[in-house]
Amino acid sequence: MSTTGVPGPAVAGDARPMSEPEGPKGGPQASGKLQRADAQRNYARLLSAAMAAFTEHGADDTSLEEIARRAGVGIGTLYRHFPTRQALLEAVYRDQVEALRARADELTGSDDAPGAALAAWLRALMTFSSTKQSLTSALLATFGKESDLLSSCSKVICDAADILVRRAQQVGEVREDADARDLIRLVHAVNIATQRAPTDPGQSERLLGLILDGLRPQPPAGMGSAGR
Repeated sequence: MSTTGVPGPAVAGDARPMSEPEGPKGGPQASGKLQRADAQRNYARLLSAAMAAFTEHGADDTSLEEIARRAGVGIGTLYRHFPTRQALLEAVYRDQVEALRARADELTGSDDAPGAALAAWLRALMTFSSTKQSLTSALLATFGKESDLLSSCSKVICDAADILVRRAQQVGEVREDADARDLIRLVHAVNIATQRAPTDPGQSERLLGLILDGLRPQPPAGMGSAGR
């Protein structure tokens, strides 16, 4: 799950399982559980605050103090979860990719038509893409293009898209030559293009509509003119 449900790391030094029954009220077991729950909430708040700040200001121009303030925690709490700025960037990126994978799973198991499910996921990808460029640039400054993090996250996104595309192809709602990776690149390209036209908020949806129209199965060559 994403920031709304991602389990945070266990409190350092506490190796007891989360399912351990609580001890007497106020005892060490209850105290440990409260600490773990509090740590998980702070972790989720920090991820959510970081994502919001990165969306507004970019990953390079957001201070860690600002993120801690938005999350309602002290800077020391932020550093306990994320010892470095890079660790926070990685966590936010992974969290957003996991949200896309979870959304794909949700849509795959829904009653939505496969074509509609694919369209809904591409809209989620569009939202992710609005911050991906800033996050990726910041991560590349340290890791490089061939990093395990970026490669593994890219595979997760491509696999999710591939499942949704193939489902829609199987029921004839998407043309057979459609490729999941092409779609991902098109959505990212739309985001880059629309960032240059901030005064036209409806442009990204219109461009995505053109992509979706292009996914529809095409009639055999010559059939259109023969039926006129």
